[in-house]
Amino acid sequence: MTYLSPREFLARYAAAGTAKTQKSAGKLLALAVLAGALIALGAAASSTAVHGMDNVGLARTVSGLLFPFGLCMVIAAGAELFTGNSLLVLSLLERSCTLSGLLRNWLLVYLGNFLGALLVAAGCVWFGQLNYSAGGLAVYTIRLAAGKCALPFSSGFGLGIFCNVLVCLGVLLALSAQEAAGRFMGAFLPVCYFVLCGFEHCVANMYYVSAGLLAVQNPRYFQLAQAAGVDLGSLTLGNFLLGNLLPVTLGNVLGGGGLAALLWYAHLKKD
Repeated sequence: MTYLSPREFLARYAAAGTAKTQKSAGKLLALAVLAGALIALGAAASSTAVHGMDNVGLARTVSGLLFPFGLCMVIAAGAELFTGNSLLVLSLLERSCTLSGLLRNWLLVYLGNFLGALLVAAGCVWFGQLNYSAGGLAVYTIRLAAGKCALPFSSGFGLGIFCNVLVCLGVLLALSAQEAAGRFMGAFLPVCYFVLCGFEHCVANMYYVSAGLLAVQNPRYFQLAQAAGVDLGSLTLGNFLLGNLLPVTLGNVLGGGGLAALLWYAHLKKD
């Protein structure tokens, strides 16, 4: 067969939770830094492609076609992504891991993802990648970051739920395929949907908002953003951590963990 049934790929992921939660802290952090950097590179590529587009629908479509390759690279590299690891709830329900092991994995992977995304954001700002279109990419990055920081708590939470339902479906669809093309296509489509809809992904935001916060420290980028009429009032570290990252992370955990629990009940729970 070229694919697995839902029961088969869910059982496979649940069993893999034992190794994921017992991996050494050093390896977990290394793979998490890699995953954060790969997602950030996908975000940087999509921002570069659309920063000059005025048509919102076209810009979202192009982003939706480019950003998902970040998750494809994460899967191909065997890296550790916090949002995908919400599926460890499957392992917990199947008793393949402990609650302490799950929380340890989440904490280390979250910190590693943040570091990886921050390194890419810093590199893009400091090495001049945002100089595209005479600084137009920098203005786009700052405007995007400010918009995310101004998002109401309830919106960040709700959009985070939708986002991670799709991301975790992408991970599971990739796991259902037996060959590389099927794995990548399985990961691609759900992530494409979440980007098109503008849902909120905490690891992607670790890049987007960090890049915006770092960009406004550059006097030239700051002046360009002001001249373009970008409202910089919301772009603060506090709004990033508490106003965006906190609700989006909570929504991502609920979306991914809730999907895992639903699928476990439907396919793995013994009657």
